Amino acid sequence: MNPNELTTENLGGASTGFSFVELFLSAHIVVQLVMIGLVLASVWSWAIVFEKFYAFRRARREADKFEQLFWSGQSLDELYGQLSRSQPIAMGALFVAAMREWKRSVEGNVRALGGIQLRVEKVMDVTIAREMERLDRRLLFLATVGATAPFVGLFGTVWGIMTSFQAIAVSKNTNLAVVAPGIAEALFATALGLLAAIPAVIFYNKFSADSARISQRLEAFADEFAAIVSRQVDSGS
Repeated sequence: MNPNELTTENLGGASTGFSFVELFLSAHIVVQLVMIGLVLASVWSWAIVFEKFYAFRRARREADKFEQLFWSGQSLDELYGQLSRSQPIAMGALFVAAMREWKRSVEGNVRALGGIQLRVEKVMDVTIAREMERLDRRLLFLATVGATAPFVGLFGTVWGIMTSFQAIAVSKNTNLAVVAPGIAEALFATALGLLAAIPAVIFYNKFSADSARISQRLEAFADEFAAIVSRQVDSGS
């Protein structure tokens, strides 16, 4: 046989036998489960990424809009009435919660001004925690995928290599055609693990940094509003 013909035949067989679909269908059931799990984890991770892009962008936009209104000289009562009719998020929700507690305390017992500041600060702390919990929801999944997906893919890799050695033992043949399918399955599982893990780690770090910046903005506004409440308490006592 002509060596050129042999090379062409081998390459042709490899091109038809090593497609992604063929790799999945020819893989052991354990490797198939690993691949399915990694693909599902990757799809869900990307869904979380798109959702968090929108959530953090909206939180930043709403915070910028609120700060512009808050420092525009508009009456706090008017701003409270305007925001309380909607469902504000982030900084707007923090302001509404603080103003609601302020009004309840003042209208309920004018003589208890000394405890108003403490209650308002506590309400703002709880609101910050609630808003950040909402923004950070499902980020733990990205961290989990980033940390575990490579090891899950490695498990599929090990299993694929075991399949290759079993095929060699059964056929008693070390021909590349016997060894290659199991090795290809193993490398495919590893690739899927990295495909799921790398974006998850990158976006988890990005969203964690975005969350920290928003948390700092909320804490700074809470301190500023607490100072305003303190001045009101001092002037009313």
